Amino acid sequence: MNGSDWLPLIALVLVVGSALLLVGFSIFRRKKTPVFREIPAFTHLRRAIGRSVEDGSRLHVSLGQGNLATPQGATGLAGLCALRRLADLTSTSDRAPIATSGDPSLALLSQDVLQASYKDATGGGHPDSTNARLTGLTPFSYASGTMAVMSEEHVSTTLVLGSIGVEAGLLTDMAESQQSFMLAASDSLPAQAVLYASAREPLIGEELFAAGQYIQPSPMHAASLTVQDILRWALIAGILLGAVLKMAGLL
Repeated sequence: MNGSDWLPLIALVLVVGSALLLVGFSIFRRKKTPVFREIPAFTHLRRAIGRSVEDGSRLHVSLGQGNLATPQGATGLAGLCALRRLADLTSTSDRAPIATSGDPSLALLSQDVLQASYKDATGGGHPDSTNARLTGLTPFSYASGTMAVMSEEHVSTTLVLGSIGVEAGLLTDMAESQQSFMLAASDSLPAQAVLYASAREPLIGEELFAAGQYIQPSPMHAASLTVQDILRWALIAGILLGAVLKMAGLL
């Protein structure tokens, strides 16, 4: 068997092993509260959420354009997880949170997330389905539609969590012009560079996938962060081992 023949088996081992670790750590974490490093952006976010609830303004989560059938969908799922936790935290606010996205599947799922949160908070009723919006199907039409929401919906706090490109700079400029709080993260390196320079609270790299845990902790999400760390160290060890074997002429 050549190297490529081993790839499906390696992928299967990684998936099964990660799933087992996730279940095991989630059970263990129920008995012991994990401690993660402090990310100041989330501390500032909690204060911004409190102010938005007090003054009756609106929380806005923008989920990007990550189609769930592509690798970019992982960032969309992370954004949806954060949206559910934020919707629960702001259930006492006069204005329900609003979600925007640039992908139809994300728009439908964000609507479902907001409806589920509303029903849990009120015990029933009919939430406003327009709080989850598809603002555009191309990068700049999505950004343009999202900017309109930010300017017209009494938004005081915006989170950009998802797959978005350099057009993210338009959203940070809008937030700055309104003097509103913005926390932003993307899976795109050019977008991360733009956000680092322009967003008030940027997240770097895999901090995007930790958003749900930092907003509202849960055993399963804490376990997922632990598994991510294990996989990261395993990848580093594999790279170093491969380099040593290559230098030794064994590969």
